[in-house]
Amino acid sequence: MTASARPPSRRGFWVVAAVLGLFLTAASAPSPLYATYAARWHFGPATITVIFAVYAIALLAVLLTATSFFIAGTDLVWQPSIPVALIVLAIAQMGVHLVFFLHITTGPDDANNVLALAFGLLIVFLVIAGSLWIMANLNHNMMPMDQIMQMQR
Repeated sequence: MTASARPPSRRGFWVVAAVLGLFLTAASAPSPLYATYAARWHFGPATITVIFAVYAIALLAVLLTATSFFIAGTDLVWQPSIPVALIVLAIAQMGVHLVFFLHITTGPDDANNVLALAFGLLIVFLVIAGSLWIMANLNHNMMPMDQIMQMQR
């Protein structure tokens, strides 16, 4: 079997999955201490509920990431649908991060946050589009590889 015919290794997926699992396990390690923290720092039930809600939202973000890695590295999903599935999961993950971590909502107080986000997206688009334009221009203007190799001889 040649190197190009060899199926891709699944080792990378399992390494990433194990690291994410370890992070999730380490993040939940202080959970039994919340009763002690609540007594020492006078946390109310609402504060403890918010702390556990943050863990649940972080779990959702991690699951979306792990699912993306799984879909990209498996043969269980119909191959032409993989890009669509990854795009859907990426949009879902962006939504989770925008609403729960960046607190971007449709309220009247969030106009500045939405404008800052739009400006950031514009800058990212300009950087990516400019990079692609430069690479396409370089590719078009570059000498063919066989001519470069002949010049070096």
